[in-house]
Amino acid sequence: MMKYKGLYLRLFSVLLRKPLREAYGKEITRRALKNAPGVYREMLTQVDDIGADNPMAGNIYMCFVLMAVWKAAGGAITPDGFRPVIRKMAKSPMMTKMLSKRDMNNPEELQQSWKGLYEKKAWADQRPQYRDKTWDYNIDEKKHRDGVYYYFTNCPLNNYARKYGYMEILPVCCELDYLITEANHAVLHRDQTLASGGTMCDYWVVPDKIKDPR
Repeated sequence: MMKYKGLYLRLFSVLLRKPLREAYGKEITRRALKNAPGVYREMLTQVDDIGADNPMAGNIYMCFVLMAVWKAAGGAITPDGFRPVIRKMAKSPMMTKMLSKRDMNNPEELQQSWKGLYEKKAWADQRPQYRDKTWDYNIDEKKHRDGVYYYFTNCPLNNYARKYGYMEILPVCCELDYLITEANHAVLHRDQTLASGGTMCDYWVVPDKIKDPR
């Protein structure tokens, strides 16, 4: 169980309203946004606690809003139809500003990205009570010359979705990784995800000014 926080729910509900109406009309949008808070609260009572101060907790709060809105529509919103809605939301000026934390083309900010990965890994390694519940950071500085590379073999979003019936929508939500990477002036190269049946979620994040990454 994770503590309820309404920030992402309130923000995303506002940003999703217009693209949802454009795609599905006023009635379906009204129903989805009206019922989503109840679904969202229930999801937070069901998911494993990964630690209140976990630096990855925001991923659950953010992704659960999208999953809750989809569920609250009662089947009226299809995964394929939700994909462009999420993209429009992520491309809004407010979300772009919120998601953009650095310019990966800047060598100093690229190093900050490496540092952030190790800090998140250290957080989990130092807390054995959460280690098997949160994301497991596997970082490889030698695999590629350019950018940063890491992967997960455990993801609480994937674990939750498989247990509670959200696997239909989770792969669409995982595509947010591409949009978040893009907001930070980089390109995500990915071979597989746990949600798509892979053995890991891999991330090779390359500054977008590099045209032939290695």
